[in-house]
Amino acid sequence: MILRPATDADLDAIMVIERASFPSDAWSAATMQADLASAHNWYVVAEEAGRVRGYAGLRAPAGSPDADVQTIALADDARGRGRGRALLRALLAQAAERGAREVFLDVRDDNVIAQALYASEGFLPIGRRPNYYPADGGVDAIVMRLDLRGWTHSHADASTEAGACT
Repeated sequence: MILRPATDADLDAIMVIERASFPSDAWSAATMQADLASAHNWYVVAEEAGRVRGYAGLRAPAGSPDADVQTIALADDARGRGRGRALLRALLAQAAERGAREVFLDVRDDNVIAQALYASEGFLPIGRRPNYYPADGGVDAIVMRLDLRGWTHSHADASTEAGACT
């Protein structure tokens, strides 16, 4: 697997994974394309044998003290092999490079696998957004925060891993 910055040419492959991963609240292709094009965002894809197998997005305006993980998604058959962690670490390394000190994200209350991943990287729950995902019966979102400075010191190798993606 290689990680590389996403391009407009990846939009169709990203949307296939987006729709499969988030069937009730997938972003539209127009929204995803705008996110890919924004100077405030950075998207990365995980590619294997020339095929996009996952993607992740970060909103981190240069110089801002905080950043937000927008999304992380993998093809169904690409899960459970550390690819999500690699994508997350690439986002965190990019956030640090852009000068962020904190990273925030929302995660579904019923997505215990994602919650465990985020917690293992040092994210802590700081709040809850009731009924944040209304299309699925009103599932809450858990808001999580990471002290990026502490993460960067304890994961110096992650910056090297993600360096090829910047």
